[in-house]
Amino acid sequence: MSGQIFIQLLNPGIGLLFAVAFFLLWLNRRDRYVAYAAAAYAASAAAFLILDVGPALPYDLHRVPANIGFLATGGFFAAAIIGRYGLPIPWRAMAVTAALSMAVFLWFLLGRPSIGGRILSISIGAAIIAMMIVTALWPIKKRYLIDRVLFWVAALSVINLTARPIVLLALGGGFDSYDGFQQSLYWTTVQFSQAMVAIVAAISLMVAVAIDQIAELRRQVDDDNLSGLLNRRGFETRAGPTLRRCLDDDRPVALMIADLDRFKQINDNFGHAVGDAIIAAFGAHVRAIAPPETIAGRIGGEEFALLVPGAAIDTARQFAEAVRTGLAAAAADHIPAALVPTTSIGLTIGTPGSNLSALMHEADQALYEAKRTGRDRVRTFTPASLRLAAGGG
Repeated sequence: MSGQIFIQLLNPGIGLLFAVAFFLLWLNRRDRYVAYAAAAYAASAAAFLILDVGPALPYDLHRVPANIGFLATGGFFAAAIIGRYGLPIPWRAMAVTAALSMAVFLWFLLGRPSIGGRILSISIGAAIIAMMIVTALWPIKKRYLIDRVLFWVAALSVINLTARPIVLLALGGGFDSYDGFQQSLYWTTVQFSQAMVAIVAAISLMVAVAIDQIAELRRQVDDDNLSGLLNRRGFETRAGPTLRRCLDDDRPVALMIADLDRFKQINDNFGHAVGDAIIAAFGAHVRAIAPPETIAGRIGGEEFALLVPGAAIDTARQFAEAVRTGLAAAAADHIPAALVPTTSIGLTIGTPGSNLSALMHEADQALYEAKRTGRDRVRTFTPASLRLAAGGG
């Protein structure tokens, strides 16, 4: 008897424990997907308590709220995983699936009583909801191991929810009463497999929350809030390894340094708020037009660095010109009409043996040349030996 009580309290205990844990995490982070996880485990705990501990109702009607709870568990858990990636949550599809599943369940409860039919109706409904997670996560890039773990937790849930009741009902020949059902191999596997899935899923989501927290802290350390780009530390941290990979793979890579022209005069004549607006507009402009792999950072007050993997000289110059010529339009709505901001850009191309420090020095020299020859232009770094050979000074 004591062993049976332990089994009956196992899943409610696990559910309540993780519901509280995720609720406390939500109080700290206020991420909606964490709240969905808390709701999923609360619904699971409530469903198992109603089913195994609560009083029995006539016609087994207590099984209606219990199975609504199981379907709600699947729905909230799907919302937690899908919501973590910022993807649209298929609330309507999940609601329709749950409603149809419960309609079939009620038919097998009140219309044509069949315990096997009830098992299949809820299991398949929950499997369809789990499949929505798999479908949502399938096309996205899985940057971390935990992303793959969450995907496979959902995929294995689909397999478990679909195959287990079919196999066990086929082998066992169904159930004539709930007395046999509660003591059956099927219900024992449900209890323990659900406990294992709940624990693995909770640990996976908690690891995901921790990774998200670390990423957020890293963004706070590496990002420049005004421009929306990286700060100098963040730029150097990411640009250095990217540059090495490009050179090791014999892939072209360009580095450019941009400096806002006459920025001190702008601050003196129009105020620092206008200067800040130009910096913010420059950052937004770069984010809007930069190639996907571009690493861009604000490395000084009005100075920016952009590393563009895959860009040879012609492509890099085109991008630099687009940055230069588009700045005025990008800032126009945020600054006085009389002010037309410009930027000078120095550009260099990575060569075998280059490092980030050397490339930034070369781009800085090209930037100096752009400033010296009149500002609001792009200049490409040319080694001194080539300038002398061409007759330059």
